[in-house]
Amino acid sequence: MSQLIKITLPDGTVKEYEKGTTGLQIAASISEGLARNVLAAKVNGQVWDATRAIDTDSTIQLLTWNDGEGKNTFWHSSAHLLAEALESLHPGIKFGIGPPIETGFYYDVDFGDKTLDGSELEAIEKKMIELAREKNEYIRSDVSKKDAVAYFEDKGDEYKLDLLEGLEDGTITFYQQGNFVDLCRGPHIPNTGFVKAVKLTNIAGAYWRGDEKRKMLTRIYGVTFPKAKELSEYLTLLEEAKKRDHRKLGRELELFMFSEKVGAGLPLWLPKGTLLRERLVNFLKKAQDKAGYQQVITPHIGHKVLYETSGHYEKYGKDSFQPIATPHEGEEFLLKPMNCPHHCEIYKNKPHSYKELPIRYAEFGTVYRYEQSGELHGLTRVRGFTQDDAHIFCRPDQVKEEFIKVIDLVLYVFKALGFDDYTAQISLRDPENPSKYIGGDENWDKAEAAIIEAAAEKGLITVTELGEAAFYGPKLDFMVKDALGRKWQLGTIQVDYNLPERFELEYIGSDNQKHRPVMIHRAPFGSLERFVAVLIEHCAGNFPLWLSPEQINILPISEKYVEYAEEIKSILEEVGISGSIDNRDEKIGRKIRDSEVKKVPFMLIVGEKEQEERKLSVRKHGEGDLGNFSPEEFINYFQGIISASLSK
Repeated sequence: MSQLIKITLPDGTVKEYEKGTTGLQIAASISEGLARNVLAAKVNGQVWDATRAIDTDSTIQLLTWNDGEGKNTFWHSSAHLLAEALESLHPGIKFGIGPPIETGFYYDVDFGDKTLDGSELEAIEKKMIELAREKNEYIRSDVSKKDAVAYFEDKGDEYKLDLLEGLEDGTITFYQQGNFVDLCRGPHIPNTGFVKAVKLTNIAGAYWRGDEKRKMLTRIYGVTFPKAKELSEYLTLLEEAKKRDHRKLGRELELFMFSEKVGAGLPLWLPKGTLLRERLVNFLKKAQDKAGYQQVITPHIGHKVLYETSGHYEKYGKDSFQPIATPHEGEEFLLKPMNCPHHCEIYKNKPHSYKELPIRYAEFGTVYRYEQSGELHGLTRVRGFTQDDAHIFCRPDQVKEEFIKVIDLVLYVFKALGFDDYTAQISLRDPENPSKYIGGDENWDKAEAAIIEAAAEKGLITVTELGEAAFYGPKLDFMVKDALGRKWQLGTIQVDYNLPERFELEYIGSDNQKHRPVMIHRAPFGSLERFVAVLIEHCAGNFPLWLSPEQINILPISEKYVEYAEEIKSILEEVGISGSIDNRDEKIGRKIRDSEVKKVPFMLIVGEKEQEERKLSVRKHGEGDLGNFSPEEFINYFQGIISASLSK
């Protein structure tokens, strides 16, 4: 007599199936079309192979290409397909790891004495498609540690043996498709036939386990799709992304640079980039002043004891910039990796009453963190960056209100900069593992409820992730989609019970007793460097008018009108409109074309007629001629655009 299990579907429907039924069979019972598209199954919150037997009452979600976790499984399986193709073309090679990434996957490979120069990628792609057409199933098997070790010893793959050292017997699984076997916990798609289009995008070097002292492997990046059309669309998107690359536009627009002599990962801001950066800072400072923040300034270094107190030295010390020794024996300082310990010391400077709270300290503080050279990337991964950092010290009953205020500030920033598509991730404790976290249950429950309620009251689209909280408190991260549909984490709000404890921060409550304040970390930009990089790529260098470092370019038709151009420039500068005069001995058509390339928002053309009538012939970047304006009319028009974009 067969045993039945209850399966709960996402809409709440409960159906009975025989014990051992797979996600794929459940899909087939609903519709053949669904079964053809199912890539994996989420069983009781965990992603499984769609072909894996379900033996107990379970909740299930069937994952397709339309689901993030479905794509993840598809790309993880594609990494195995890449490895199979590589092994068939280069027998004897060894494999590191091959995970999915945000878009696509990679595999780290040891080719021995061989090196890939990129010309081989097309042959590898063809082999992947050839193997995909075989529709080989991804077969999962449980393997004892002894057998797993024996298999990879026989194969001579020291990287898999290294991975096996950290695994316990009874937790080890192999996956096989075709002739390729890999150590992997899965999950995978039902068979290779789902992969219809392949593009290997890049070759890079990667140290094994991220350790510079270990061997450098070849990292091959790729992306796959279930339809050829989707690959074509993706490649078009990649081309657009290349045009928008902040490193390219940063050079062309003369915003920032890097110098080997200064050091990798340490950006140098050029005059135009500095102006853009200052405008961003002033914009946020103004909003923060209104919201009751007090500006502070702290040094770029701190005594080693400061970071021992905060716990940062113990956690990050060996992997970061090393202590700076002074002539005084035993005295050591560290480059500042974050601003929070300094702000704790400022709070501690004098006693505080419950009536004073919340206290909000803000600082555009430059911090330094060591990133491996292979991880550095333009402004998005650097070794010195400026955080738009603030720390709020408040009572437990004030957490929700403060969260709402910070959310308002973050959304104001996003609106002013044209980021309209975003979600908020609520990161909570792992309820199964409370020992991982510092602070009492009561405080955690209050803080988590405050975050959830604040997000709901502001109408945010949210995803909740259990176990993603920091050890010191829950947090809210903002995930922004740019113009190309890429996701970026911009803006964070975090509750912290750890640092107030470590620094013994106190306030006198209404009961006349000492209490610990709650600390909230928040950064709407995250870091100025990374934010500027994302902004450049989002708007393709066409910054909002209020932010543009060069807002106007005055183009005299000939040198006879340079004097009038200078007069106009002076009038506009008085009301805060900045720009330059193009007084080169070039034809006006050339000047207009060059100004368009530089993405200057407005071109103001002045010639005989304009001078006589005290007018300006105005052209807008990307739109063309707007007609003639008096200087006063142009100022009103210009300021109207800015007011509309910055209005709360």
